Amino acid sequence: MKSKKGKIIGALCIFAIALAAFFIYFENTGEAAEFVPYAEFMAMAEGGQVTRVILNEAPVLRFYTQGSEAAYETSNPRNPTLKEKLLLMGIEVSEGANFSVGGVMSSVLPIVFFVVMFVFIIRMFGRASGKSAMSLNVTAADENAVNVGFCHVAGNDEAKESVQDVVDFIKNPEKYAKYGARMPRGIIFYGPPGTGKTLMAKAIAGEAGVPFFATSGSDFVQMYVGVGAGRVRELFKKARAAGRAVIFIDEIDAVGKTRTSGNTGGNDERDQTLNALLAEMSGFSSGEGIVVIAATNRLDTLDEALLRPGRFDRQIEIGLPDLMGRKNILNTHAMNKPIGRGVDMEELARQTVYFSGAMLENLLNEAAISAAKNGAGEIGQKDIDTAYYTIIAGSEKKDRSAIKDKERRITAYHEGGHALATKLLLPAHSVPKITIIPSTKGAAGFCVNLPPDKMYFTKQELESQAISLLAGRAAEEAVFGPENITTGASNDIQRVNHIIKDYVSKYGMSSTAGLAELSEDDKHKEYRLHINRLYDAALALVKKNFHTLENIASALLDKESLCERELDEIMMRAS
Repeated sequence: MKSKKGKIIGALCIFAIALAAFFIYFENTGEAAEFVPYAEFMAMAEGGQVTRVILNEAPVLRFYTQGSEAAYETSNPRNPTLKEKLLLMGIEVSEGANFSVGGVMSSVLPIVFFVVMFVFIIRMFGRASGKSAMSLNVTAADENAVNVGFCHVAGNDEAKESVQDVVDFIKNPEKYAKYGARMPRGIIFYGPPGTGKTLMAKAIAGEAGVPFFATSGSDFVQMYVGVGAGRVRELFKKARAAGRAVIFIDEIDAVGKTRTSGNTGGNDERDQTLNALLAEMSGFSSGEGIVVIAATNRLDTLDEALLRPGRFDRQIEIGLPDLMGRKNILNTHAMNKPIGRGVDMEELARQTVYFSGAMLENLLNEAAISAAKNGAGEIGQKDIDTAYYTIIAGSEKKDRSAIKDKERRITAYHEGGHALATKLLLPAHSVPKITIIPSTKGAAGFCVNLPPDKMYFTKQELESQAISLLAGRAAEEAVFGPENITTGASNDIQRVNHIIKDYVSKYGMSSTAGLAELSEDDKHKEYRLHINRLYDAALALVKKNFHTLENIASALLDKESLCERELDEIMMRAS
């Protein structure tokens, strides 16, 4: 059908071009007419020289003379009595037979042009409405694109175990229908960004050997009501046409947020899209072998209708990898890279607490870029360290000539306060590096504080983390006085406020507020109470161990950077 339309359009275009060429040729090669003034024409007519006249409504009229085949033209007065006069003179008169190339071109070519343009615009409008309005940007994986399996997913062993039966169901839906079992129509993967939710969905399709239809929730969100719902129906239609399949919707919260009353027109469109999604998922039969997988970072914002049984029956967390998971991920991404023998992947895994899979891949990629720039031939530990600290704090500033000695001293005591408090209050934490070298991200220095892999944190540990963060500002006050504290603690203060808000409102650890739900005013009072208490504790800790703080700051001013071994030696000398 499309090819026939294309042939018609092409034929019309060729016809228009040929017609224009014909008229241009005719205009250049046709009969030329000499123009004669009207008074001279009348004198020739009265003198018997004119034999034939062609009358029409054109600005000029054409006539012929005795003994000549050449045509002449003169102005047309459009006088209704002219024909009678000419006939009385014995002159042959005809009407409307004057052929004007310019006239024909001016009348015919615009019609042909507008017909061609009309057909062309209608066709383009059809394409646009099909592709941009109702069509969905769906990536359907072919047999070469679904060669991802669980072997490519490092870490997340619990999540892989949770979807093994889903893979079996997609492969053999009749097996479960025989027992009257209804397998999940939908699965939601939730967790922090970069943890491998999309990769896990691809692995399910790859293990089951079925097409993988991937799209994003934002593709359904449109200005016009009904467009998103149409795209949902199109997506599921494509999946049903493929038979067994995996439909993956990334960022489902873009379209599946909790519905509220009193919506505006824009939200009406989102609600219609969500209703269409719910209806399509409810329309699956138990033996179709189609599973919908969605991914989100905000499970708490999704509408309850999405999460009920029969829609997205399972919610599986794809969390940050643990120590063994990080090691496996690092080894997976290191397979195609020339890693030097001196690189300890297990130690690197210990240093990358709270790193997602995407961050670990980026770490090795940055290390590979560093090694390539240096032409080392392999990725060494120095390249790993450079990439690690670049990701955490940014690249080191090369030109440090503008930094004043007083600012270096403030930074040394500030970072020394963090390191001191961490070593004294959080012995299970690691401090692999402390530096006063400024970075391109705006940090004057940094102290890396790595917590151990844990499922829970105690009340004492949360308070100690807050004191460690506040110890930088406390060290500034203890050394330079309360009037000379700096803006360097801005990020520390933000992180402390986040900890204390959870400490009071989320975990119910406040001894004064307990488990009660507080008003906003009471919450702010409680936050202020605990932050001030913990800051006083940080200030007291710094003053009590002031000699050790000075030793750390002095070493930093001398070396600019300290590793954990050097920091431990300073702490041991003080004890």
